Amino acid sequence: MFATGIENSVPTIDGGRTRVDEMESCGHYQRWKEDFALVQEMGIGYLRFGPPIHKTWLGPDKYDWEFSDLAFAELKRRNIVPIVDLCHFGVPDWIGNFQNPDFSERFCHYALAFAERFPWVQLYTPVNEMYICATFSARYGWWNEQLSSDLAFVTALKHIVKANVLAMQAILKVRPDAIFVQSESSEYFHADSPAAIRPAEVMNSQRFLSLDLNYGRRVDSEMYEYLLDNGMSRDEYHFFLQNRMKQHCIMGNDYYVTNEHRVSADGSTRASGEIFGYSEITRQYHDRYRLPVMHTETNLNQGPAGSEAVDWLWKEWANVLRVRNDGVPVVGFTWYSLTDQVDWDSALREKNGNVNPLGLYDLDRKIRPVGEAYKKLISEWRDVLPTQSLCLTVPVVLPDEVSEQHARRQMQRAASMIKARPTAPAVQENG
Repeated sequence: MFATGIENSVPTIDGGRTRVDEMESCGHYQRWKEDFALVQEMGIGYLRFGPPIHKTWLGPDKYDWEFSDLAFAELKRRNIVPIVDLCHFGVPDWIGNFQNPDFSERFCHYALAFAERFPWVQLYTPVNEMYICATFSARYGWWNEQLSSDLAFVTALKHIVKANVLAMQAILKVRPDAIFVQSESSEYFHADSPAAIRPAEVMNSQRFLSLDLNYGRRVDSEMYEYLLDNGMSRDEYHFFLQNRMKQHCIMGNDYYVTNEHRVSADGSTRASGEIFGYSEITRQYHDRYRLPVMHTETNLNQGPAGSEAVDWLWKEWANVLRVRNDGVPVVGFTWYSLTDQVDWDSALREKNGNVNPLGLYDLDRKIRPVGEAYKKLISEWRDVLPTQSLCLTVPVVLPDEVSEQHARRQMQRAASMIKARPTAPAVQENG
């Protein structure tokens, strides 16, 4: 599945007073038809895309679907498969932030309402990058609640992951053959001295918390104590063990040059650049969860030479092929996003209007060298990979097939499997 995305981050900054809306900054609200045409022109069949949550979800059971109706009708008409991103780093003003204990249940209703309105949609990322969202909002103090404590981090994390689990359950009621792609950041922390080994080990355990909880995997004893010491109750922890949704999931992992970190003895971190790379870190995550994998995000600035992003695309694709050839079931790849982004040079902490040349197209919708390279890569590999393994083909129903008999049979079979599935406790899974 070759994919790209429409960046729809919407965190708040300045104590919640300022909304950073990437779809607005990148001109998507005005040029959405043109953007979808560019996706099709690239030969891309899958698009990470979602409605702007703060403009759509106006209150409890109150929605404005005008933009979504237009956009998703156009995607369906073009037979582009959306991977629907319902919550990307922000919530509506009326919710407040991720410290709100009501967020999880209320988000479940929003997800259900979306699924009922667009029953032809099959692929979802209910909550994007759960670990990063909790980290930037409640540990680094950058977004949304802008808090910086372990208590705030655990509170945000448990609410975010529970929202994701409840949303998956709600969507399956409408679309029993739904597939959930957890787009999550793949991290690694390197100790830069013997004294830094201990803090690096703790961070390398914490990086798995969002997916451990999401997939109903028992955390290790130290992380269990960490969660309980910072506000998670035993009942809250057991909710995740008893609501195991792993069988409906693809593990989407994101990798950027900033995903690896050097840890100092005092626990401070700084970017290390690429040390292990995508292939090694993906093997670590796959060994832990044993799920099909999709590379769901990567990019790099075009750079002064004009070839830096093209070289990075080639490197990431080489890494994907490496882990695939080593037996990891990789089912998709994504350059994120379709167009350049704005203000990610400050991690959206400031609203400066700085254009970051990260896209397949610039903001004038002119193709960049990496766009040309990705288009060529897709045309060369799209027919080769399926013949190497028919078993790595995801059972996706294309938008124009949703009413056909085989699609109805797939949904009926999925519904019967859900109904018959016994409830079993989560087990510790070792690679």
